[in-house]
Amino acid sequence: MHLAYPAVLSALLFCTGLYGVLARRNAILVLMSVELMLNAVNLNLVAFDVWLSRAARDTLHSGQALTLFTIAIAAAEIGIGLAIVLAVYRNRGTSDIDRLRDTAESTSEGPDAAPGAEKAEATA
Repeated sequence: MHLAYPAVLSALLFCTGLYGVLARRNAILVLMSVELMLNAVNLNLVAFDVWLSRAARDTLHSGQALTLFTIAIAAAEIGIGLAIVLAVYRNRGTSDIDRLRDTAESTSEGPDAAPGAEKAEATA
C-alpha cells in the first residue's frame, strides 16, 4: 500500500476536526473534533513508521510508541475536558461556547456593568 492513501485520509480527518473546532458551538462537539484531529495525527505517525521501517528492518517503531503516548494523553484530555464541561453545564445551564464567552466578557469592566460595581470591588 502506498503512503499517499493514509496520508490523504489523515489530512481529511484533520480538516474535518479543524472545521468542527472552528464552527461548532457545543463544547462536547468541540472536544470530539479535537479527538478527531488527534486520531489523524496518530494515523500519520503509524503510516510513516511503517513506511520508514521498510527501509531498515531493525527499527524501534518509534511512531507506534508515540501513538500510544498520544492515545494516553487524549484519554486524559477527554476525561478532564468532560469534567469541566459538566461542571460548567451544572453551574450555567448551557454548554454553548458563545454564551459562556459572553458571560465571561460581561464583567465589571464592560459597558454593561452595573453602577457602583467598581466600589464593591474596591472594598472587597
